[in-house]
Order: sequence, then structure tokens, then C-alpha cells
Amino acid sequence: MQLITYQDSGRERAARVGVLLESKVIDVAALARHENSTLPHTMLGLIDAGPSALDRLRQLIETHRLGWPVGTATWRDNVRLLAPIPRPRKNIFGIGLNYVDHVAESSRSLDTAKDMPAKPVVFSKPPTSVIGPGDAIEHNAAITVQLDWEVELGVVIGRTAKRIREADAMDYVFGYTVINDVSARDNRRAGQWIFSKGQDTYCPMGPCIVTADEIPDPHNLALSLKKNGRSMQVANTSQMYFRIPVLIADIASAITLEPGDIIATGTPSGVGAGRTPPEWMVPGDVIEAHVEGIGTLRNPVIAA
Repeated sequence: MQLITYQDSGRERAARVGVLLESKVIDVAALARHENSTLPHTMLGLIDAGPSALDRLRQLIETHRLGWPVGTATWRDNVRLLAPIPRPRKNIFGIGLNYVDHVAESSRSLDTAKDMPAKPVVFSKPPTSVIGPGDAIEHNAAITVQLDWEVELGVVIGRTAKRIREADAMDYVFGYTVINDVSARDNRRAGQWIFSKGQDTYCPMGPCIVTADEIPDPHNLALSLKKNGRSMQVANTSQMYFRIPVLIADIASAITLEPGDIIATGTPSGVGAGRTPPEWMVPGDVIEAHVEGIGTLRNPVIAA
């Protein structure tokens, strides 16, 4: 399923969780009420409810697919998509230097090590950095002149993981989304990345979460990013150095992962810092980050 968080312009403006089916959006909680049942009206609530809630939702979708009850469906064009999890409970876990070609370009342009890291490089982005599809990435010229892009596959955790085996790690995945790990390259501080990567609007996310059952192999998905229609990044998640089970198990070895937590799994080569000459995002740009099987996340850049 493609799960979204949205606002319906024709009804109440409160954020709702929905299922995206071609050109229609199905209100999860409203569909359940029609059957005298209950399902959560937020994405975090749906994740917290566990696999049984998803099974119930699938059954409801199949039952009504040929005719949606009044008040449960609206046209996609009538809604505004928000980030699938508009306000994560805690920081997004970012993974640095996780594609071989990106490590090479970073060593040339950002003075990072030439060798692949021995263990995953983990940093974080605060909940306040999250924005949704169509929302603006803020370019604050007083802070940065080196605002960069990074398309990434985002992994959404579905249940609590603490000191788990790598072999079991994929059982903890709820689904996948698209993340643009926006980075102010000139804001790194003595090797610490959170100020560079955690500023407001620096974590565009969306357009949806695709449940794990619909992506049987997350290590074989095309990744791409365009700036103003020009191709900047083209790669495949098969090029990840540390794969998703390694990342989940590594983080959970010391930090408990909880339902709704998000891991941004790293970016391939093609970032602005690695180009000759370097190329940055500036106000007026439009950035489109795409992951196969999930969709395209489009965000403009504005002056802040």
C-alpha cells in the first residue's frame, strides 16, 4: 500500500492518514468507521497499531475497491500531501558515506577519508527539519552558500528493535519512503554534521510510505535526482555498502529503535560538492528526488 498523510482542501483541514490508489485518496479512519470499526487517523498511530491494523485496512480496501462509501474517498488533486510522518517522535537517523562512489567524491571535495568506513557513519536530523512534498527548502544566505542535495531511500521502522540480530532486522521494517538529505556543506563543525544537515527544512520526505510487502527487494531500486529538470544523481540501492539489515542492527545495538523511527540510508555520487566546478542549490531551483517503486519528491528552494 501507498500510505500518505494529507489535508483535504474540501473538508476539515486536520492531517489524516490515507491510502493512495491511482487518482484517489482513501481516508483510513473514515473507511473503518463505515464498517463500525476503528483505525488510527495518523501515520504514527497506524504504525503503532501493528500488522493487524494493516491487515484490517487491506481487507477494507478489497471489500470496497469497486465502490467507495460516501465520505471515504476523494480525488488526489483535491488534497495536499504532507510528509508521511510530519513530526517524527525523535531525530531521523542519517547514514553517511554509504555508497562507494560517493565516498570517493567526498574524499576529493569534502576532505573525508578515502577508505570505506569500518562501521556505519551515523548522524541525525531533528524532527523540525522535516518538510513534505511541495514544501520549500529554505536557503539562508547568511548561513550557507554551499547548499547541497542527496537523494536517499528512507526506511521506516515498524516495531521496537533493541539488540537484535542482523538476520532478523528486516522483520522490523514497516515501509519505505524518499528522503532528500539536504546539507549545508560549509556548516560542518569539527567533523560534526548535525548543524550542516539538521537545519529547518533540511529533511524533505515523501510523497508516501510504501509498505514493506510491496518492496520485496529494497536493495534493487533505482535512485535519481534532478535539479531544474537536469539529471544530477543516477544510481541503484544495490550499490549500498552497508545494507539495511546492517544499519538497523548496528543502530539498535546501542540505541533502541521504536515504531515510526526513520533511517535515511545514504546517498550515491552526484552531489553538488562533487561536481566540477561545484554546484549548489539556490533560490528558484526545483529539486526532484525519485526512488523506484515509491515516487518522486519535489521541492522548490526559496530565500529565507
